[in-house]
Amino acid sequence: MTIYDELRKAPFNLDDAAISWLHDTYASLDLDDKIGQLFTLIMIGTDEEDFKRIASLRPGGVTRFFTADLEFERRVISDLVAKSKVPPIISADLEGSRHSFAFGTPVLGQLGLAAVDDVQATERSSEILAREGRAMGVRWSFTPVIDINTAFRSPIVGTRSYGSDVNKIERHAVAHIHGLQRNGVAATAKHWPGEGYDDRDQHLVTTTNPLSMDEWKETFGRLYRTLITEGVLAIMSGHISLPAYIRSKIPDAGLEAFRPASVSRLLNVDLLRDELGFNGIIVSDATPMGGLSAWGHHLDTLPDIIANGCDMILFSDEPEEDMAAVKAAVEDGKITPERLEEAVLRVLALKAHLKLFQPSDVLPDAAEARRLLAHPDNVAASREYIGRSPTLVKDVNGIFPLDPAMIKRVLLVDGGIIHPLMPQPLKFLLPDLLRKEGFEVTIDRSDIVPTPDDFDLVLYALGDESLLVRGRIFVDWHRMGGGGLFKAMYRPWTNIPSVMISFGHPYHLYDAPRVPAYINAYSTMDSVQEAVVDCMLGRKPFLGTNPVDPFCGLEDARY
Repeated sequence: MTIYDELRKAPFNLDDAAISWLHDTYASLDLDDKIGQLFTLIMIGTDEEDFKRIASLRPGGVTRFFTADLEFERRVISDLVAKSKVPPIISADLEGSRHSFAFGTPVLGQLGLAAVDDVQATERSSEILAREGRAMGVRWSFTPVIDINTAFRSPIVGTRSYGSDVNKIERHAVAHIHGLQRNGVAATAKHWPGEGYDDRDQHLVTTTNPLSMDEWKETFGRLYRTLITEGVLAIMSGHISLPAYIRSKIPDAGLEAFRPASVSRLLNVDLLRDELGFNGIIVSDATPMGGLSAWGHHLDTLPDIIANGCDMILFSDEPEEDMAAVKAAVEDGKITPERLEEAVLRVLALKAHLKLFQPSDVLPDAAEARRLLAHPDNVAASREYIGRSPTLVKDVNGIFPLDPAMIKRVLLVDGGIIHPLMPQPLKFLLPDLLRKEGFEVTIDRSDIVPTPDDFDLVLYALGDESLLVRGRIFVDWHRMGGGGLFKAMYRPWTNIPSVMISFGHPYHLYDAPRVPAYINAYSTMDSVQEAVVDCMLGRKPFLGTNPVDPFCGLEDARY
């Protein structure tokens, strides 16, 4: 059976016309063109000279981090497409929350949707992301995240997952891929072979999945099998090791047991392709990440990615060098002709499945894009789901609902909204929302030591969603208080009513177990802040349910 025969099967299900396009397109490519098809390069920021450089390399695809300028973004994609020999596939992390389009519909992230726990809401949210993504030319999403929130200190799984319960993750992940793929956007299950039991971040270090193979099969194995059965088109191979599987094949593996999946033939080919039967495209996780760069030099690891079973390389700090290294690996036989052909054909098969045959197939016309983006029906549906997500974890003194006639003077301890792509924290809308409701809001300063004579409520607002390149997310008392050692140690809730709201990381009770009232809201979006205010004032009930253990296993945090 040839690779073309394989591509007629699920998940690509290519017909005769698509197979003919594959034959003709592959035959038209020289070696440099084929190497280019193996790369998805990153386009971030507004440097148009850099965009021209990327376009000149004619990559198989690009991942765009979109700005708030709709017209600029359409021009960027249009210029890229015009310079491409084969239509590029535009990809993005359609994860919702702060990844929502600035000119589109605000959509909950995965953990917020898990708190709503309505698979129809999850599917509709993914459908909204897909339709708005297509308006911008996006046809491939690197979602859903099917990692499991087990290690609560993990800074990277956090709000990106559907929680800690495998049954819930499975239900919502299936709804997620249906919402994307039924609307013409390829879904990607990540991060293979499974993250969440190691509390480190693979952006910084190669992480380890420590499960036995029996445990793995009951958790991650089950999730990947289900999504493969449901037709997920892509799987992202992470910089994550699975020692139990490697040792089952190589008992004395030593360091080899901790090889990242992204460069592991045993994990990508033997386990994922042969044992689980995945026939879609395998894409590596981002190659500049510490989980790969700590394993080897990029001129060695990038060819290894293709040689060891991935079909596409995600990102490159030095694309000219890396493409040359992959080409050299083809020429010296490290990447065999058969492996090169299979990888390129799977990239082309994904494009054929999505009907990206001509450059004109990438970007819809401007009028259609404007009609789809922030459509009122989508905004209304998403706002309803957002309103159902805030979760009242505890309120031991019965402070809610808040009444500004009784509790008027509020000290807001503002931790800021931390975003990995922003050099400075963003500002919360929350103070203005509270002032509109009649509260007198004071932002905490280093010279303030709150007393009941001055304040009726101390409100902590924390805005750390799952973050890149931070080893930990925690309550940074010293930074928030700004008043030195003694203020960092002071806790006002013994004599002033106090509330902590996390608009992101759901585990802050680990650092503040005795705070009497605590809310998880899962996202820093303005619409989520508005929903929290509605719930605190009693206009709407707290309907969210805990998708993780917010008490972090601490009994005293419940009181």
